[in-house]
Amino acid sequence: MTPARYRPNWELSLDPLVTCKLCLGEFPMEQMTAISQCQCVFCTPCLKQYVELLIKEGLETAISCPDSACPKRGHLLENEIECMVPGETMQQFRKLQFEREVLLDPCRTWCPSSSCQAVCHLIEAPGAQSVRCSACSLEFCSACRTTWHPGQVCKENLPVSALLPGDTSNPFYKTEEDTPIKRCPRCKVYIERDEGCAQMMCKNCKHAFCWYCLESLDDDFLLIHYDKGPCRNKLGHSRASVIWHRTQVIGIFAGFGLLLLIASPFLLLATPFVLCCKCKCSKGDDDPLPT
Repeated sequence: MTPARYRPNWELSLDPLVTCKLCLGEFPMEQMTAISQCQCVFCTPCLKQYVELLIKEGLETAISCPDSACPKRGHLLENEIECMVPGETMQQFRKLQFEREVLLDPCRTWCPSSSCQAVCHLIEAPGAQSVRCSACSLEFCSACRTTWHPGQVCKENLPVSALLPGDTSNPFYKTEEDTPIKRCPRCKVYIERDEGCAQMMCKNCKHAFCWYCLESLDDDFLLIHYDKGPCRNKLGHSRASVIWHRTQVIGIFAGFGLLLLIASPFLLLATPFVLCCKCKCSKGDDDPLPT
């Protein structure tokens, strides 16, 4: 084992410490990692944890700088990500990138059969067209992804269900209540719901909507949507939990309002002193230096 090199106290004091914006800890520069696009610096463990979390949650295909106030809006390069995460996590990241590329490519689409999920190629032509999957030979419509329906108009936003392998009598669609897969009403990405409440959020565009009627819930913080209409009492939670959720939301808004109400008189009283000090400072800067 190589003996540790003795360093006097005065030499240690010259080492600069850099603050990590994620954990607010101070570390020497050799324990920090800089993002090449924006040169923002973070401690290596924090940056690794940030990257792994985004990949495992499937939230990002282009991992941005963790600093929300980053002036250059930098992103981590693929080789930087590869140095931080294990091989399995990197494979998952590349898979997410590929799925995103297929979703955004007008010349490619996924086979709607859950037992296949192959990538099918489309012809560059306007309107709906017949697509035959080369893997499972399923023929479907490129616009609505149902079985091919020549001479019929597509039913937009119709939910897609799984095609059971070996069951040729399956009509390809289940009822509106039973279907486990639907499209996001905003970005049209396919979303699968296994269980849980009916309030959904698309991972692709962060749009919140109702699973049953696809109505937007972006501004419905209190979930009033489930108090009336066809989706009444279909949220999937007990009435007590809904009331508790609303109490928390109202409490947060009331707390902010109360703080603002309490602080407003002090802000009004402090304003003349702040303006006065600012005027004195500006006048002091204009005064000539004494000779």
